[in-house]
Amino acid sequence: MGGIFAGFATISILIGVGILLAHVGLVDAGGQRTLAVITFYVASPALLVTMLSGSNVHELFSRNLIATGGAVVVSGALAALAARARRLALGEAVISVYAASYVNAANLGIPIAVYVLGDASLVVPTLLLQLVVLQPVGLTLLDAAVAHERLTVRAALSRPVRNPMTIGSVLGLVMALTGFELPTVVADPLALLGGMAVPGMLLAYGISLRLGPLPGRGAPAAQLGTAVGLKMVLQPLAAYLIGRYLLGMTGDPLLAVTVLSALPTAQNIFVTAVRYDRGVLLARDAVFVSTILALPVVLVISALLARH
Repeated sequence: MGGIFAGFATISILIGVGILLAHVGLVDAGGQRTLAVITFYVASPALLVTMLSGSNVHELFSRNLIATGGAVVVSGALAALAARARRLALGEAVISVYAASYVNAANLGIPIAVYVLGDASLVVPTLLLQLVVLQPVGLTLLDAAVAHERLTVRAALSRPVRNPMTIGSVLGLVMALTGFELPTVVADPLALLGGMAVPGMLLAYGISLRLGPLPGRGAPAAQLGTAVGLKMVLQPLAAYLIGRYLLGMTGDPLLAVTVLSALPTAQNIFVTAVRYDRGVLLARDAVFVSTILALPVVLVISALLARH
């Protein structure tokens, strides 16, 4: 269980540093937005290239991916229906779906995969699903939501290839598939830039917590409860049911898909919300509440399924 506690401790400390920076006045709201934008346009794409280029893309077709993807579809579809019922605008609806289905697979998923599940590759299908499918689709819809004029089909189809995070994902996958390795003079600076991504996300998030309304006083309670409930209860339950009864998974593989689906909403959803200025408070509060709930949820799942 050490990986779970280590992952949550790391997140908490960096968020705390962000809160402190805002509290003493070293960073204001403008600085927080600048940090979030740099993370979105520079650090995150670099991280995606370095992370995906070394991944085993053959994991994309595993039962792990099917169970994980099925759970995302279930929670995401219900979140979309709830957004439609509330008559949310497109941008807010996309962030609502992300908050209910996009997991923290990097800075929590990786240590949990290593120290709890014993295999770092178990988190790769989740990463690939989010980076190659969920992210490009969601960002394209967000681009459409903030466009000043109606997007043509051609413009909509071209948006993903102009988005820096999508470009980073595609480049990383191409390198993984072809076995191409960047020269050291390129790889080393890219790795340094990528190293800014997770700290940048967490610092920006902590600054927002200090400068904005307190969590629970921003997004409507019903909307926040729906997103967090779908994320922390329905998504892992759906992953378990799909894995156990549709795919016949048992033991460690079943534990892996269930635990990874119970990870909290990813911090980069907050960064994305800030970048597009859509659903910012919902994204922030969903990350905060789901992160608090994730530790007991993951511990309960591990205790129950580790017996089988």
